[in-house]
Amino acid sequence: MSEQVEFTFGGSGGRGARVRPQRKTAAKRSAGKKKRPADEEGGPAPSDSSTGRKGRGSGGGRERRVTAETMAAQQREISVSEFFTKNRHLLGFDNPAKALLTTVKEAVDNSLDACEEAHILPEIVVEIQQVNETRFRVIVEDNGPGIVKAQIPKIFAKLLYGSKFHRLRQSRGQQGIGISAAGLYGQLTTGKPMVITSRTGKGRPAHRIEVQIDTTKNKPKILADDEVAEWHRPHGTRVEIELTGKHRGGRTGVDAYIEQTVVANPHVAVTYRQPKGDEQVYPHASEDLPREPAEIKPHPHGVELGMLMRMLQDARGQKVKGALSTVFSRVSPATAEKVCKAAGVPSSHTATSLTGEQMEALHTALGETKVMAPPSSCVVPIGEELIMAGLRRRYDAEFFEASTRSPSVYRGNPFVVECGLAYGGSLPADEQAEILRFANRVPLQYQPKACAITEGVYATNWKAYTLQQPKGSLPVAPLAVFIHLASVWVPFTSEAKEAVAQYDEIMREIKFALQDCGRKLASKLRARERMESESKRRGLFERYIPELGQSLGAITGRAPKSVEKLFFAALPQFIRVAEIAEAAAAEHAGDDKLAAKKTGKKTGKKKAAKKSTPVKKASRAASAKKGATKKPAAKIKRAPAKKARSKRAPAKKRPRRKG
Repeated sequence: MSEQVEFTFGGSGGRGARVRPQRKTAAKRSAGKKKRPADEEGGPAPSDSSTGRKGRGSGGGRERRVTAETMAAQQREISVSEFFTKNRHLLGFDNPAKALLTTVKEAVDNSLDACEEAHILPEIVVEIQQVNETRFRVIVEDNGPGIVKAQIPKIFAKLLYGSKFHRLRQSRGQQGIGISAAGLYGQLTTGKPMVITSRTGKGRPAHRIEVQIDTTKNKPKILADDEVAEWHRPHGTRVEIELTGKHRGGRTGVDAYIEQTVVANPHVAVTYRQPKGDEQVYPHASEDLPREPAEIKPHPHGVELGMLMRMLQDARGQKVKGALSTVFSRVSPATAEKVCKAAGVPSSHTATSLTGEQMEALHTALGETKVMAPPSSCVVPIGEELIMAGLRRRYDAEFFEASTRSPSVYRGNPFVVECGLAYGGSLPADEQAEILRFANRVPLQYQPKACAITEGVYATNWKAYTLQQPKGSLPVAPLAVFIHLASVWVPFTSEAKEAVAQYDEIMREIKFALQDCGRKLASKLRARERMESESKRRGLFERYIPELGQSLGAITGRAPKSVEKLFFAALPQFIRVAEIAEAAAAEHAGDDKLAAKKTGKKTGKKKAAKKSTPVKKASRAASAKKGATKKPAAKIKRAPAKKARSKRAPAKKRPRRKG
């Protein structure tokens, strides 16, 4: 085979297209492997400094090999603020409208918690000022106890800093992220610092502090610290955050949040100033503050194995029996001894010396041993009366019902589920029911389909309570459903606190609460249907009584008006509208016996049959004049028939035949 001939046509740098009319042989290809000049190949290929090897890259060049040493050099600690700077959607700041709502929500939650802990009836001012088309200034002011000056920068400009994470008692805030995350979002979108004004008591100075977050270290930076000579509040806190947002109405807007907040918190007074200048004032619906929740220890039922191991390892120097009765609520020394006996673990052993198998046996025995329900002092439900008062505050409805369940436990955390219903009135009858979700008195407005509360409403058979419900949907009725979950630790699905996780224990309690309210509503609706039916019957009787009076008057020779009067006087005994209303009230109050007596369900006899009506009195008087009154026939006593004795007659002897 002949040698390869290359024809080079002109081009930049002496390079051009090559024409290869013939192929090289294998020997010539191996012999012709030489390094090409740098100007012909575009520069020398990069080599790995650590290994000296050359690799082939995607563009014809060389790529470096990463070693364990180079990877180790790139590892460094991530600040919490840095993490949430890149993942702010986890905290509820994924769009401008939601960011505005989350900022208002976090500030109001902190104000309510502070006022209730200080036993102060909350008075909150929420103001949203529009700076330009996309920028807003959120101002939330309360009459709480105020904040100590040294703690202001840490509370508002440091993530994961708070006093509510390590204690088991009901509160709105849990993680120490909310308000500082709102300030971080405002800092990222506008570059403006948070402005906090606070005073701790009358006669003390008020401080105005501007702070920002150092995201690399998760520490506060104080930009200004001034002492305010005059501030109209004797004690309280004012927070100002400027951020990029969007103000809109609807179910997920700030307006709906304020309305739902006053429903779940009848004791709060809110003044809400909208960006357009409109002002809405919600006065106190109740002057009584909620009971202060008590801090408790975890309940043994539902506690996980890893949590049990950590709790016993922390109980240094204690015996197993003493540790169990110390770290758990409702576990007495006798109950702890019973648990140790069931697990086969000596109660006199040190808690820190237990093996993994003994820990697992102890965990199983704790779940199987009967322990008292957790104390309800750590959870403060709204209450049935206040739930209905809150629903009346918002809805112009016909019926209101409420139910509060007994405390239950999930993962060792006590919780209470409450339910309320508003039916009829001005609620739309041709639309699906409205769901109001609350967790520790805080409205949940986003992610309804991912929430256990919504799932519980969908799973309820509303047809059993005389309501229309398409398959797999909400009931179509003039109905509003209120559900509140109160717990020492609400299991939210994310840090944004928008939906409740679907634990089996929580789903069961939601189901029972909805069924309880559904039964109460159904009894009222059925009573109303019976009353409407009786009213229609009464209308028919009243329509034909005048004609009947004229006919009977012509037959008997009496005045038609007097006959009509007798029939109208007897009408209430046959049309039982009042009795049905009394029976419904008795059933609602829980008096089943009285309800059965009024409606005649058990006896099957009508109460009106026992009473002497005017028609019966008139007929008796007429029959007495004619002498047609008959005496009851005397009873004839018959002697009991004697039983005949059954005796057989003696058989006759046959005569013998002769020869």
